[in-house]
Amino acid sequence: MQIPIGLEVERHRAAMTRIELSRPVRLAIESGIITTETTIFDYGCGIGGDVKRLKSAGYECEGWDPYYFPDVEIRSADIVNLSYIINVIEDPEERDRALLHAWELTGQVLIVAAQILVNDLRGVLAYGDGILTKRNTFQKYYQQVELKEYIDRVLTVDAIPIGLGVFLVFRDESQAQSFRAARLYTRMSTPRVRIESKRFEDYQTQLAPLMNFVSQRGRIPIKGELAVAAELVQEFGNLKRAFQIVLTATDEADWDAIAYQRSLDLQVYLALAHFGKGRNLKNLSPAIRADIKAFFGSYDEACEVADRLLFKIGESGVIKQACQQSKIGKLLPAALYVHISALNEIDPKLRLYEGCASRNIGGTEDANIIKFHTEKPCISYLYYPDFDTIAHPALQWAMLIDLRDLSLRFRDYSQQENSPILHRKETFISQNYPLYSKFAKLTKSEEKAGLLSETKTIGNQRGWAARLESCGVHIKNHRVIRN
Repeated sequence: MQIPIGLEVERHRAAMTRIELSRPVRLAIESGIITTETTIFDYGCGIGGDVKRLKSAGYECEGWDPYYFPDVEIRSADIVNLSYIINVIEDPEERDRALLHAWELTGQVLIVAAQILVNDLRGVLAYGDGILTKRNTFQKYYQQVELKEYIDRVLTVDAIPIGLGVFLVFRDESQAQSFRAARLYTRMSTPRVRIESKRFEDYQTQLAPLMNFVSQRGRIPIKGELAVAAELVQEFGNLKRAFQIVLTATDEADWDAIAYQRSLDLQVYLALAHFGKGRNLKNLSPAIRADIKAFFGSYDEACEVADRLLFKIGESGVIKQACQQSKIGKLLPAALYVHISALNEIDPKLRLYEGCASRNIGGTEDANIIKFHTEKPCISYLYYPDFDTIAHPALQWAMLIDLRDLSLRFRDYSQQENSPILHRKETFISQNYPLYSKFAKLTKSEEKAGLLSETKTIGNQRGWAARLESCGVHIKNHRVIRN
């Protein structure tokens, strides 16, 4: 199509009216980036919906827009939000200047968001390196990897994705690496008190902060990491002796399991850091350095272990074998399906393999099932709404990432009348999942009723409905009920 002569793009018409916080701001809050302790500046705030809602929620926030709020002073802030701005600027040089200016204003973290291409754009009016919309606005749709490469090139950084089309850029690289590592840490519970110990009972309140710290990091804290350290040192001589009191009332194997899990988390983090700036010792926070020393002895040794893990997953057949041997997940001929809650409990090779995908998309957001393809180098993220409450939830959407070129393919099932559904939900999760027993009990009841014998026909909504009818039963509250 030919561009009309004298056409003038109306950028301000791209501003959206929302009834809730925008996705980038919501993700930044959920990630702990935006807090009530940080100042926020929305650079290109449009009609100001995010600014208004953040202020009403108690956040310190201001916003500027060249059309709607041109008189607001452009100022620096801890957090600067540049969401869906660069994709509506048709001039590439001006686009770069906007990104650079927002970065100059940033004290701690810059949020950059842009539209990601997930649909076919054939038949629309091309305009520069983007398209012209029906509203006479410009839109540049990025590929996820393309957007990261653009931010990294213009700002000379290593941007961190937290979702499709949403990236964080940290001023302090050590904070960036701590953020990356924290997202890979497995949540562990503090071991229970199992043994009667008079001495522990006398000091239980004092020792609680130490127990919480070791539960989080799997090691004794170093100087400056524990607020009550001086009090414990005065009482016990040092923190190691204080922790010996904890061991008189708890099972040491529980603490060893935490330390082992933390060492695996660190291996995956360091292996993934191979692709960015994280493999520079000076960029690591004191806490991560202390983790490395505690679990591996030295930074070089830690990197060597991580590299062996990384190179291992590149060997032919390794991922397929890991899937076949996995004790968690539902194994089918061409894939292993694992619930997101069990991700950190599976083989580290599979964790790292998934990390190669999620490192580039920034997380799974709503997705709750991860599909490890065994016949091709791909990872899929699947979303089944109400996984916990619906006995056989239907697939709403699926996103496939090809690890050869990191390209994305998205498929929406929400409008289909015969979507795929799940069976045997207990196989997707670990036995630690709160509803494991409930799901397993349903499966046994369904097997007894003969519902699961026709595996080729019950994988979708219509086939399952027909099977229920032929067996004269229905499912209610995860129970098989005779009609």
